Amino acid sequence: MDRNRYIDNMDIEIAIDKYINEIDFTKNTEKISSIEAQGRITSKPVFAKKSSPHYNSAAMDGIIVNSEKTKGASEMNPKILKEGEDFLYINTGNPILEGYDSVIMIEDVIELGDGRVQINQSTHPWQYVRNIGEDIVATEMILPTNHKIRALDLGAIISGGVEEVEVYKKPKVGIIPTGSEIVEDITIEESGKITDTNSFMLAGSVIDCGGIPKRYNPIPDEYDKLKSGIDSASKENDLLLIIAGSSAGSKDYTSRIIDELGEKIIHGIAVKPGKPTILGKVNGKPVIGIPGYPVSAYIAFDSFAKPILLRFSGEKERVEYVDAILSKRVYSSLKNKELIRMNIGKVDTKLIATPISGGAGSTTSLVRADGIGEVPRNLEGMESGEIIRVKLLKNIEEIEEKLVSIGSHDLIIDIISDKISLSSAHVGSMGGIISMRKKEAHIAPIHLLDENSGIYNISYVKRYIPNENTVIIKGVQRIQGFIVPKGNPKNIQNFEDLLRDDVVFINRQRGSGTRVLLDYKLKEKNIDAESIKGYDLEYNTHMDIAQGVKSGNADVGLGVYSAAKALGLDFIEVAYEDYDFLIYEKSLEDKRVKKFINIIKSEEFKKQLEQMGGYRLLNTGEIIKVE
Repeated sequence: MDRNRYIDNMDIEIAIDKYINEIDFTKNTEKISSIEAQGRITSKPVFAKKSSPHYNSAAMDGIIVNSEKTKGASEMNPKILKEGEDFLYINTGNPILEGYDSVIMIEDVIELGDGRVQINQSTHPWQYVRNIGEDIVATEMILPTNHKIRALDLGAIISGGVEEVEVYKKPKVGIIPTGSEIVEDITIEESGKITDTNSFMLAGSVIDCGGIPKRYNPIPDEYDKLKSGIDSASKENDLLLIIAGSSAGSKDYTSRIIDELGEKIIHGIAVKPGKPTILGKVNGKPVIGIPGYPVSAYIAFDSFAKPILLRFSGEKERVEYVDAILSKRVYSSLKNKELIRMNIGKVDTKLIATPISGGAGSTTSLVRADGIGEVPRNLEGMESGEIIRVKLLKNIEEIEEKLVSIGSHDLIIDIISDKISLSSAHVGSMGGIISMRKKEAHIAPIHLLDENSGIYNISYVKRYIPNENTVIIKGVQRIQGFIVPKGNPKNIQNFEDLLRDDVVFINRQRGSGTRVLLDYKLKEKNIDAESIKGYDLEYNTHMDIAQGVKSGNADVGLGVYSAAKALGLDFIEVAYEDYDFLIYEKSLEDKRVKKFINIIKSEEFKKQLEQMGGYRLLNTGEIIKVE
């Protein structure tokens, strides 16, 4: 009788690379209902179709009031309010009715009876109110490409009005047990009969890797039946696993059948157990001959089938704890263990954890989080620079590959983060420079206008990071301007209009480049900032500004054109500004930074900016040394 002979004794790493290079990993996609999407991998980014919440709602139990009617209230000068005239009772989540703009917590309300209450403190507009779009803003990216949809993601995509998501199809994996001695009866004790266990183990492993297993009935050691079964099963599946029959016995037919039906690429791996593994293709599909011994079967699957399935489905999963350095102070209660959502990245040899802003109702903060930081009880907080213990929501290898970006916000960061693994925190341009000075970021997006020279960014870097080898990567020029409601009902055209009594403005946070531009323009025109109604009302991103205007919380805000366009608002141009990226010169050799530069110089990036509008590319990707 003919016996097989191994023709290879290949190193396992070489064998894996060689085999994977022979396989066509074209991924098939499908659209599925969002409510059935848990565990699936996105094949394209998921963007919100509506804002959440979609109405202004109370963030606390208490009373709703018009803040104008509470002005002057204090301990020394309490105010009496009458139900139905000055206030209404409200529960958390209830809509804010027209004529009211703030909530007073029930704990701060003194009941006087007869429908009257006393308050000892004034309120400000939108106090304890969840504004429209506080969690999710229509058109913003909720999930990136190649993201495994978790249970916590479902709430975000459903809240964003996304009915269907496009995902990769789960790879179908056929599993054929072979051997005349193999039976499915788990109670069998007959001599010479073996209960099939390997196929169940492999089926479970396929599920763990994001695939769909299909177990076939055991095929006896009969050449024609086995050949027919392999031919048929290879056509029905994306990957075929044939258990046993790969060794050198006289009835080990797998090697010869693969040769006849397709191509045997490797037979024999320099690893024990698992040496008899066969790697081949039939009908253009990968086919693996798995050794029959259970440990060998596991080794063969883990070494060869698992990488193939992960490549098809994008499956990645591992959770663990790490210790990381806090990039800024966090607050907590003495009574409770505090769980804080974190972005994490590795800068040099340090893991850096940056807290993500967002209240308890913010599902997107969990979507963006790399981990959950834990502040123990009996601590009132932790200071910047302290070590925090973090439970990872993503595997450490993925985190360590991230480019850590801390600085100014712009919608182009969403575009870039879909093309490179990016840990992004929006803390404003000055916050980005400070993070770079502390060496807690790889890159900082900044747009800071020098009031004296009219040049962006350079002087600030010299001032705050002196005597260091830093460079500026030229980014984009973007239009800043007034974001106003559709039709511009109050005919706001210039900075002087911000002084009008009927105009409410919303501002960016201190340290942001937009705030610097605003203050520069106000100083240039001798306008007193304190005379602008809403100047002290601060929002953290351009999309926050646009949503604030769209929801009617304000009449105007200063922001970028792309944010106005995304929400269908009007825009009055003020100025183009330079939105650039600060890094240390030595980081130019970092592969992540090189990829980042290639992305912003690419034609695809240029086309996406043209579609968004409000940007122009001028020397994008050019490196300017700060001297």
